[in-house]
Amino acid sequence: MASKARRITNASRGTANAWHFYHALVFVVTVLCGSFVVALSAP
Repeated sequence: MASKARRITNASRGTANAWHFYHALVFVVTVLCGSFVVALSAP
């Protein structure tokens, strides 16, 4: 029973890591695109 609970915890931890990675990736892309737009609009 304990091993099954631990397996569920590991699976949810992997999902949390995937979400964290996804949000970090979106944040980086947003920052890069924002810098790019500012560079284009600057004379």
